[in-house]
Amino acid sequence: MTGITLSSADLDPRRRRILFRCWHRGIREMDLVLGQFAEAELATLSEVELDELEAIMAEEDNDLLRWVMGTWPLPDRFRTPMFERIVAYKPDFDRKFSEYFGTPE
Repeated sequence: MTGITLSSADLDPRRRRILFRCWHRGIREMDLVLGQFAEAELATLSEVELDELEAIMAEEDNDLLRWVMGTWPLPDRFRTPMFERIVAYKPDFDRKFSEYFGTPE
């Protein structure tokens, strides 16, 4: 189960695919960062911003996590307003565990 709370029914196919990919990363921390960012921002992003988000998502999760946390210097190619928005976005880490993962069976 994912942490998706946004219904993808009203999203175009590209945005549905991006939302799914944001919540299905290789590292759970990146699921939470990108997934919640996508839920909050995806519907209002322009096509150019979607291109930029997809380019960021193409990077390795371990690298992204280090860049977002600031433990590695950010490459110049990601010194963009989109990456700044992702870094500035504060995910709600206080959501109950079950909202992200479902209840244990």
